[in-house]
Amino acid sequence: MTGQPSFRLGYVPGVTPAKWARIWAERFPRIPLDLVQVTAADAPDLVRRSELDAVLLRLPIDREGLHAIPLYVEQTVVVVPKDHLVTAADEVTVEDLEDELVQHPLDDELDWEHPPGRPVTDRPATTADAVALVAMGTGLLVVPQSLARLHHRKDLTYRPLTGVPESQVALSWREDQTTDLVEQLIGIVRGRTVNSSRGPSAEAPAKPRKETAKKAPAKKKSTQQAGPRRKAPRRRWQ
Repeated sequence: MTGQPSFRLGYVPGVTPAKWARIWAERFPRIPLDLVQVTAADAPDLVRRSELDAVLLRLPIDREGLHAIPLYVEQTVVVVPKDHLVTAADEVTVEDLEDELVQHPLDDELDWEHPPGRPVTDRPATTADAVALVAMGTGLLVVPQSLARLHHRKDLTYRPLTGVPESQVALSWREDQTTDLVEQLIGIVRGRTVNSSRGPSAEAPAKPRKETAKKAPAKKKSTQQAGPRRKAPRRRWQ
């Protein structure tokens, strides 16, 4: 693993690989982990073209030629102005948004069939553009919670939204490039320790159980009491 100068790990907006990068640096100090932020639309093709060794992205994607390991699920939230009525609730339902204008950016990463609320005529190009429109009082926005945090503004807040798709973050790489370093990265993102095995074949065989010599059972003492001892008859001399 010393022949490769670095490992290129891409990540889409909102995903935070800092913890995993720190663990990588502790385990492989001579192999830098290059973190590259990429757009959700470009992420799969960058791995297919080997411009990235692996990428942290959101499912679903076109998996042709790619492996993808789901890591965790993100909560979906609705971004609203701080003075909006829905902020009075701890969580929001789809029915609460029926009459609301909801922005649907072109880079939306949620797998919608029918986004909630009233659709906009002109869809904003990016999530950042949609957030700016919400801040201007033009509709609301439904996104994964990590993106709401990424585009945080003092005049906006968000609430959990129920009854809608949730995004799933995954680690993806090329099917034909499952290298040792990729295997090590998989172990890191899955929380394996440095001494953890990577599969059943790496497990040490169980030590044979030592058999101890069995002691012969002690003889039981007879519980019968001996009868009175008979004296031998005296011999008469003729």
